[in-house]
Amino acid sequence: MKLILSRKGFDTSAGGCPNPVFPDGSGLALPIPDPQSPIRYSQVRHAGELIGPMVSQLTGHRGFSRKGAHLDPDLLADAYQREPGWRPLLGQHSAAQAHLANHGVGDGDLFLFFALFRPAEQHRGRWRFVPGTRAFHAVWGWLQVAEVWPLGEAPRVPAWAAYHPHLHGQRSAHNSLYVAKEQLSLPGLNQPLPGAGVVPVIGGLQRLTAPDATGVTDWRLPAAFMPGPDQEPLSYHHKMARWQREDEHWCRLKCAARGQEFVLDLTQYPGVRQWLATPGLLG
Repeated sequence: MKLILSRKGFDTSAGGCPNPVFPDGSGLALPIPDPQSPIRYSQVRHAGELIGPMVSQLTGHRGFSRKGAHLDPDLLADAYQREPGWRPLLGQHSAAQAHLANHGVGDGDLFLFFALFRPAEQHRGRWRFVPGTRAFHAVWGWLQVAEVWPLGEAPRVPAWAAYHPHLHGQRSAHNSLYVAKEQLSLPGLNQPLPGAGVVPVIGGLQRLTAPDATGVTDWRLPAAFMPGPDQEPLSYHHKMARWQREDEHWCRLKCAARGQEFVLDLTQYPGVRQWLATPGLLG
């Protein structure tokens, strides 16, 4: 089984701001802008509300409701109008998909999605980021792979998947869709969870950026992530200068500022597999 730490959602370059953590502790990884997507921000919902006005307010740019939204990964049934048979999907292409393919990512492997977040609040009827707060990286969702669909010149996909942004516009030759399992399968998991979903609260368990960090890419991870002499490190993080053991429970990682998909072979890291089943991490 492989774990893929997958960067998805707004950031300062894609979208122009962090993603909001709401006063109740829940978060929303905003779909990045995509002029090739058939989906508009005016069609995407969160907690029953259309997100276009909120995105305009948080970014300070008007008109987001009319812009194309790259709803990907698409994990929640109520985020968009669905055809019968819908299942959660993740699309990937270009060098990032080549990286996943080179690592043999497929059936049973687990994507753990992270993004840049910052606390947000409503002030005078408009959404804003809470003054004085700082952005941080955190885990916000997951998808365990059931199938991988390569998308060629005339891809054969079911009608319920035809909306997906990776089936529209010009995508690279490596263009693919990852379809979620019905149920999450992890050793030691003490509650049933769907094969894809969003964490209910973004708190200490989900946070990747160290509490005392001066930059968002200074991560504190469970010590089980620390590579040993005979272990292949998390992809894009092979230089041991990036890693430092903090104590028996934690290690520090200088996370790569670029790159979308970081792959770890859990057969070499049984402790990370145990961490994934920690109560409260995913659900």
